[in-house]
Amino acid sequence: MTAANTNPQQVLQEEILSDARTQGEQAVKKARDEAAALVEGSRRAGTKELADRLAVAKAEADRRRNLILATVSVEVGRRRSAQIEKVLLAVCDEARKRLESRQGIDLREAAVTLVVEAVARMEGEQFTVQLSQADRQTLGDGWLEDVRRRAGKANLQITMAAEPAKADGSLLVSDADGRQMYDQTLTVRLARQWPALRREIAVRSSLVGGEPRKES
Repeated sequence: MTAANTNPQQVLQEEILSDARTQGEQAVKKARDEAAALVEGSRRAGTKELADRLAVAKAEADRRRNLILATVSVEVGRRRSAQIEKVLLAVCDEARKRLESRQGIDLREAAVTLVVEAVARMEGEQFTVQLSQADRQTLGDGWLEDVRRRAGKANLQITMAAEPAKADGSLLVSDADGRQMYDQTLTVRLARQWPALRREIAVRSSLVGGEPRKES
């Protein structure tokens, strides 16, 4: 029987080589795993960075779009308001011209109504009416009786001023002491009433939204 070759040095060398191969394979596998993890991490990081950049760009685009839309809306509103104001000013100018020329106006009825309104707004029962010389002639006599009848003041005393108004078309109502005066000149009254009238005209002509004022 032949004795086995049990050279201790050779056996140790083979064990060392085997262990080295095992450790080498494990090191290579670990390196590959780590490399793969690094590659996947870089890919994910790159994808997230790209997504973040896209989100930032989209947010900026939305912000700019909203600013542009807001600017457009403001500009449209401004131009519309300017056009509405232009129309209303044209209406006011036309109304003023008609009042100055007395176009379509019953002067007697207008004078009675305006004096009654002024008397109702002032205290006392003694009043003076001041008209231009031309209007005095146009109205003639008796119209103040209509004022007394419609004013609703039992002891009302109303007379024409000794001195005619200097401006044609003027209609001034004052108390006996001259402490109270109400200017009912047609164009002056238009200017006084215009803030409320312009709104009413705009609503009734559908230039703006809202409910027309109810007639009293």
